[in-house]
Amino acid sequence: MRRYSMLERLLFPSSGLNEDKLIKAISGKTILVTGASSGIGEQIALLLGKYPVHLVLVARREDKLLAVKGQIESNEKTQITVVTADLRRDEDMEALLDILREERNAPDIVVSNAGLSIRRSIYDSLDRFHDYARTMSINYLAPVKLLLSVIPVLERRQGQIIHVSTINTSLIPLPHWAAYQASKAAFDTWFRSAAPELNAAGIAMTSIYLPLVRTPMIEPTAAYRTAPAMSPEHVARIIAKSMYTKGRTWRPWWLFTGQAASLMFRGLWESWMPRKLRKRRDSHGDA
Repeated sequence: MRRYSMLERLLFPSSGLNEDKLIKAISGKTILVTGASSGIGEQIALLLGKYPVHLVLVARREDKLLAVKGQIESNEKTQITVVTADLRRDEDMEALLDILREERNAPDIVVSNAGLSIRRSIYDSLDRFHDYARTMSINYLAPVKLLLSVIPVLERRQGQIIHVSTINTSLIPLPHWAAYQASKAAFDTWFRSAAPELNAAGIAMTSIYLPLVRTPMIEPTAAYRTAPAMSPEHVARIIAKSMYTKGRTWRPWWLFTGQAASLMFRGLWESWMPRKLRKRRDSHGDA
């Protein structure tokens, strides 16, 4: 795991993982992980691959999935099913659902992690509606369709859904992130709306609200390369811990300050930010 700076150690304190409790909670279970070929999904697969579980790993890139599988296969107690699928494509989604309908692949725990991030100005998106369509598809419509299909088996098995989300759903939306933030907020609202009904049916619902995580998803944004960020290995431990604590939410300890500021200073932000963007546009000719 990448060494944290002093600031990162303060922002992201370590999360203890009780292996005995984890083994008791997951042994013999089938765990579905979407977006399993890199970043957070890869690390949760590698962590859980140490235990006697059946992992159903889903992602678009077969070579990456097979590489993850290859790292786990030394543990003979772990079963692995690899499914190459772009969850935005109806035919790929249906193929995945057919696999999950097989009793041996029916999940006890779902880690809904697959996602897409886009940072782009509205003015650079005027002829790129497809950016919004594909972001909404993978961040909202795909997980909704997947979960609607597996809810009956999760109820029967008294299972768990773990939703890998972002702190941005609790904060003032930022310019240039409209497609991403809208899609993440849509699924977060769906998940929180569905949670009481599913809790009543015996399904544990867990939301993991993450700050910046150092994964391939953030690499295109230059400003993020030196910003404080969690490691995906750390996040994997938090997700694994939630499999035995069954907590409803995990969020960084300092998020409440951002939420308070978002409420208190919204008017100031909405007045100041357009002036800043206008100045930048006048100086550099970009929106």
